[in-house]
Amino acid sequence: MRSDPDRLQFQIAARDGAARTGRLQLAHGAVETPAFIPLATRGSVRSLAASEVAGLGYELVLGNTFHLMLSPGPQRVAALGGLHRFMGWERPIITDSGGFQVFTLAHGRVADEIKGRRGRQPGRGTVLEIGEQGVRFRSYLDGSEQFLGPEESMAVQAALGADIALAFDECTPYHADRDYTARSMERTHRWLDRCLAWHDRQGPRRQAVFGIVQGGVHEDLRRAAAERVSAAAVDGVAIGGTLGRDKEEMRGVIGMTAPHLDGAAPRHLLGIGEPDDLVDGIALGVDLFDCAVPTRLARHGMALAPLPATRFRFDIRRAEFAADERPLVEGCPCPACAAHSRAYVHFLSRAEELTGVRLLVLHNLTYLERLVRGAREAIQRERFGDYRQAVLNGTPPWQGAALTPSGP
Repeated sequence: MRSDPDRLQFQIAARDGAARTGRLQLAHGAVETPAFIPLATRGSVRSLAASEVAGLGYELVLGNTFHLMLSPGPQRVAALGGLHRFMGWERPIITDSGGFQVFTLAHGRVADEIKGRRGRQPGRGTVLEIGEQGVRFRSYLDGSEQFLGPEESMAVQAALGADIALAFDECTPYHADRDYTARSMERTHRWLDRCLAWHDRQGPRRQAVFGIVQGGVHEDLRRAAAERVSAAAVDGVAIGGTLGRDKEEMRGVIGMTAPHLDGAAPRHLLGIGEPDDLVDGIALGVDLFDCAVPTRLARHGMALAPLPATRFRFDIRRAEFAADERPLVEGCPCPACAAHSRAYVHFLSRAEELTGVRLLVLHNLTYLERLVRGAREAIQRERFGDYRQAVLNGTPPWQGAALTPSGP
């Protein structure tokens, strides 16, 4: 682990068991942790302006290297002043490496993989070859052949001007056997060395680099990867991989990984962000989370809510809400709940009006921001265990740990 204050400073402010609060200082500002990171996949958090995302309390967003590389292209973004200026976001940005997108091209989405469905068939958006140098694939936009390797990934992230760049990795499917997973993990480590070498020569001086821990669901591989990445000249560590077939296995993977990470460095759990996953990950010492859940659910008419029996969500498109005058969730401070009824959002979502998506995105992002804000407050009061259990039992996060569970 390297320590360069020009790239990143991380100070732990409070602890409650393994859970901790901290302050992450980056080139474009500070981030209070633990924090949830909305996805700005193509330079935009779906349906929202950058100022609206900041207004909800978010201090860090994640841009997608793979998609921005294909369109509009890193050269154009760089020529227009970098991703911050391009999207009108003045706060920090983290960019992923493109490794997970390669995984989805080769194996399908995580759900496809778990259910045994095959990845995309030859044509647009397919992997042609995964080799030591990198990955050859066809663009999902026009079918053109593209190449992405460690150096290329770092060059794209440098051109985008991200505050944090993730090292290029190979994300292995959860069901891969141990030998394949071990070989893949070792390749990820070689790619990490190449990413760091490129960055030392050509990377932006104030850009931090996080390494990624792989190793599947195998405890010895996760431990070896955590120790190897922590010992490298990285500024922080991300926990990657699909993390198992269910939540119990995912929590087990995090639990077998976190104790072997550098305790002074920020820890980022990639692609995980449902309400129960957040409080469970925070309990295990994770500082940062990113996930498409709040925006993806909104596209399908789903609102986050303190409903553990239904995976902390409900479908506003259901007929029972057509004349419901209540807000999406009682007491929620989001703009949707402050001014609109379930009946209105039901109508918009059923009609596939874009305003319906916007209102649900505003609600879902507010829900998760209030959840991690409440976690920070609970850790500072050394009451995180109570807060976590209250959230898991169905207490709205803005009500705090002391109140009894209630419905939406």
